[in-house]
Amino acid sequence: MSQERTQPVIRICFLVIAVLLPIGAAAIAQDKIKLPVSVSSKTLGYSPLWVAQKQGFFAANGLDVDLILVRSGDLALMALLGGSVHISGGSTAGISAIEKGVDLAFIGGAINGLTHMILGGKNYKSFDDLRGATIGASGLTGSTTIVLKRILKGKGLEYPRDYKLLNVGASAPAFLALSSNQIAASIIAVPLAFEAADLGYNILARVVDTVPSYQLGALALKRSWGEKNRPVAVRFMKSMVQAHRWLYSQRDAAVSFLAKEMQLSASHARRGWEYYTEKRIWHPEADLSHEGLRMVIQIMAEEGQLRPPLPAPQKFVDQSYLKEALQELASR
Repeated sequence: MSQERTQPVIRICFLVIAVLLPIGAAAIAQDKIKLPVSVSSKTLGYSPLWVAQKQGFFAANGLDVDLILVRSGDLALMALLGGSVHISGGSTAGISAIEKGVDLAFIGGAINGLTHMILGGKNYKSFDDLRGATIGASGLTGSTTIVLKRILKGKGLEYPRDYKLLNVGASAPAFLALSSNQIAASIIAVPLAFEAADLGYNILARVVDTVPSYQLGALALKRSWGEKNRPVAVRFMKSMVQAHRWLYSQRDAAVSFLAKEMQLSASHARRGWEYYTEKRIWHPEADLSHEGLRMVIQIMAEEGQLRPPLPAPQKFVDQSYLKEALQELASR
């Protein structure tokens, strides 16, 4: 075939390719399943979700995940049950809802322990100084509030007789409330607890010294949705396993990511990463702790939120999605 005759053919081929490439890209994009996921706070503890999103693990597993901040546990529960979101990263206080028959299950770990410290203002150096004071909490019935009240009770402070509680939110707003003297003390998580201590606020207690095992945060779904969408839930858990493995294996990159994404100083990002990995607050493979859930159940019972006989942790958990995810990752 002459050069004159082949040139039009080549131009037509390039034209066809140019037309088909966008279609192929669109098809690939359409293959990604949209998955709305709620998360209670954008903090170090829940950072594996942002790792999975920003480091491409969700996308690699065919998911287009939209992380939606829903700071209220009640609203998160309503969103999950109503189908506005399909998976939720939040407090294990949802145990009481499951016990009442709500169609939920925990499928993986998020924050497998308590990194919090009880920090007093610069003029509050002991628990006795807190008598009659206002103390900041994240909600009035949430997991960390239950633990806070338990520790204060052990120090001789009964609620509401000896102090008031003010809902100031999670660690970041609690730190702001403390630094502006709106409250006398609060429960604040690592690494903000490190920052507060560096600025001269008083560490009154390390929560882990009183409650060494506690499943603070977990990944949950609606059981009926999970049964109908098992491949999607498994893809999600594969992504979370990969995110946790990345956090453990890529220290320098992880610290840099945490500093930028969570808006932390390099020092606090490093200290936070060290604390979370050394104490396995992030489970290396996104699992949760049955022992930690057992402690949640026990403390909730002490607060009158659960009645005896107390249920076993297995009642609230479905680890089948994680197990299937691990099997698929092992077979690669």
